[in-house]
Amino acid sequence: MTAQEFIQLALEEDIRSGDYSTLASIPPEARGKAILKLKEDGILAGMQWAQDIFHYLEPEAHFNIFLKDGAAIKYGDVGFEVEAKVHTILQAERLVLNTMQRMSGIATLTHQYVDKIKGYKTKILDTRKTTPLFRLQEKQAVVTGGGHNHRHGLYDMVMLKDNHIDFCGGIEKAILTTQNYLKNNHLDLKIEVETRNIDDVARVLATGGVDRIMLDNYKPEEIVKALALIDGRVETEASGGIHFENIESYAATGVDYISIGALTHHAVSLDISLKAEI
Repeated sequence: MTAQEFIQLALEEDIRSGDYSTLASIPPEARGKAILKLKEDGILAGMQWAQDIFHYLEPEAHFNIFLKDGAAIKYGDVGFEVEAKVHTILQAERLVLNTMQRMSGIATLTHQYVDKIKGYKTKILDTRKTTPLFRLQEKQAVVTGGGHNHRHGLYDMVMLKDNHIDFCGGIEKAILTTQNYLKNNHLDLKIEVETRNIDDVARVLATGGVDRIMLDNYKPEEIVKALALIDGRVETEASGGIHFENIESYAATGVDYISIGALTHHAVSLDISLKAEI
């Protein structure tokens, strides 16, 4: 889904046959100003989306940005000022706030995780545990917070997880079948394989031809053993059972990546409001 398609569908969902509160109380020619008030400390995200939403409704709207995405914000800061038709401001308000509040919450949580392990080489990844049709914004917010994107969907990377392996008939068969499929269909995609124990890791390495091994639900000491076996031959990713309180112990193992589903499914939206400037 493109940005334009998202904005169009989201506004249609909200306005449908008409914004009757605004139509009934505000003359169509009335113009006004509004400011984005930040009411909570955190990391700002979604500014470009806000501007695009206003300009979708009114291309001539004047949008003045005071703070950029990624900025550390505090209570009382003003993010932007917009001058446009009052109808435009009121119709865009909720979509702008919903988008920026959600994105800023994700960016803030991601920044906290990134900051927690800043002394290590390990990078923080997001997952596909995202809100349907809002994945683009959520993954952008992760990057704004200092994290990195895993695959965006099922189409841009092969990830052979436990269910793929079990349904296929084993690790070796899953890898070899995948390699043949990619070759026969002229697809240049990275392959990641989920492992559940050290024996799985050895089997993946013996089969070969993969780009990353996921160490799923391993304890830190088990990851250390797995990394010694892998010896830098492929990328490594730790996942499962990792949270803010124990993430440093996982980063200390030297694993390349840690994927955190909570970045998107546990983030709390920041408190932001759009207020008329009279």
